[in-house]
Amino acid sequence: MSQLQEKIKALAKDQSADIIAHRRHLHSNPELSFEEYKTAKYVAAELTAIGLQPEEGVAGTGVVAIIEGRNPGKRVVGLRADMDALPILEANDVPYKSTVPGVMHACGHDVHTSSLLGTARILNQLKEEFEGTIKLVFQPAEEKAPGGASLMIKEGVLENPRPASMVGQHVAPNIPVGKIGFREGMYMASTDELYLTVKGKGGHAAAPHQLVDPVLMASHIIVALQQIISRNRNPANPAVLSFGRFIADGVTNVIPNEVTIQGTWRCMDEEWREDGLKRMKKMAENIAEAMGGSCEFEIVHGYPFLKNHPELTRRVRSSARDYMGAENVIDLDLWMAGEDFAFYSQVVDSCFYRLGTRNEERGIISGVHTPTFDIDESALEISTGLMSWLAISELTHEGYTA
Repeated sequence: MSQLQEKIKALAKDQSADIIAHRRHLHSNPELSFEEYKTAKYVAAELTAIGLQPEEGVAGTGVVAIIEGRNPGKRVVGLRADMDALPILEANDVPYKSTVPGVMHACGHDVHTSSLLGTARILNQLKEEFEGTIKLVFQPAEEKAPGGASLMIKEGVLENPRPASMVGQHVAPNIPVGKIGFREGMYMASTDELYLTVKGKGGHAAAPHQLVDPVLMASHIIVALQQIISRNRNPANPAVLSFGRFIADGVTNVIPNEVTIQGTWRCMDEEWREDGLKRMKKMAENIAEAMGGSCEFEIVHGYPFLKNHPELTRRVRSSARDYMGAENVIDLDLWMAGEDFAFYSQVVDSCFYRLGTRNEERGIISGVHTPTFDIDESALEISTGLMSWLAISELTHEGYTA
């Protein structure tokens, strides 16, 4: 183990209680997407306290700070944490339970933010021991389209200075604490929302010949659209089409005039993503027209698919093995969930990895986006030290071009 790595581990251990306190404060005071005003002020104050000069108000509530080592123009690495919570009523009975009714850090963004605060403290203390610049990105609104990442990029977060690479982490309640996971290449899916309104002519259910039944039309549409997955998609190209809401507001003997449907379309290929959407819209409209009605097909574009740059991910994985031991670094499967870190991955070389937070002995097993989600807080010491080591290791990469 290098002396620098030993220093990082010692600093991570020394500050672990403070980072846990940060996490608990954030967990108790969650804020929804694009409303992270108090969170941003808290983050900016903590960064200022360690001698940094944070820029506030990026994309509304984002915060950006720079740590310059020796020869700061040599290389730049970006580190990202998201800050927003979810509209979920927390069911955990813990001292740091959410104090905001119906709002909860159920996806671990409190962990990501507090971890990056800890990483900032470590890197700032060691800035004379590395060359280059670290850009800290505290991002709003990962949970809500169009995604805080897209807005921060539009406002120049990837410029002045431009990172050669971006690194981000996310809690993983399915991975035991003490382990982390990586995957090269395609990792997480694009996410688009589908809103269909199928219109016909309602009336008495006993006289179907006098109606244009939108319930029947909508049912045909839902079944037919699945053939786009089974017969138009290359089987080697992962994609998911699911509908979670179907509202036909009639009764047993009344057919309504219209049916509303909501669903999600997820892919791992941007060209197929757009092609599939065009096929769905055309098919739905044509089926409704052929049956005497109409279909309004609205698409709300979400996040692109997330790709981990292979060479960068191999380097980061190697550094993680060096820091944690090879036995604690695992491979990840494809995951069809979405993540707006994908916007960074479409612009610069990026690596998004998973931080284990599960502890079955303590009953910490709930998944993200659930009212009982929590973490084993020993993961915070790991996350702060590891990200510090990964950032410094990446600054030493010789292939960087400014």
